[in-house]
Amino acid sequence: MRVLGIDPGSRATGYGVIDLDGSALRRVKSGVIRVSRGSFATRLARIYAEIAGIIAEIRPDSVALEAVFTARNPRSALLLGQARGAALAACGRSGLETAEYAPSQVKAAVTGYGGADKRQVQQMVQRLLGLRGRQPVDESDALAVAICHAHTRRVVGALHPVPPRVSEPRAERA
Repeated sequence: MRVLGIDPGSRATGYGVIDLDGSALRRVKSGVIRVSRGSFATRLARIYAEIAGIIAEIRPDSVALEAVFTARNPRSALLLGQARGAALAACGRSGLETAEYAPSQVKAAVTGYGGADKRQVQQMVQRLLGLRGRQPVDESDALAVAICHAHTRRVVGALHPVPPRVSEPRAERA
């Protein structure tokens, strides 16, 4: 299973693509989309275009985004929501299954503790994916979202296996 994780932001949107093969995780690609210049509409368009490009290039099976958290500043929460909307629109246009996880769910899935700090999340992402050096926070957060989704899907799949498809017999041509 290939998962694209997205940590949306109005100035920096992290993305991380991982493959899950059995219980093995492997980083495919990750980075940060920086959009600090231009009008807000231009920045949102760039987030949309970059995410759409990553989807076209990497062809993930599913996408996971970090859900909006309650910010102290309502304006910041609104801007974040609009950046998430641009990323969601790119995912929706591609027809991909899209899941959302609260920050505490992501932290618990990666570190075992829903109140973990950013540094703990970064360290566990590095360990789980065998990465060297420290990634930018937005990038490691996106990889953590992808890991959370991969683990969640694996557990749900084990509890509720999808029955195999039974193909219909094809009619013979005369």
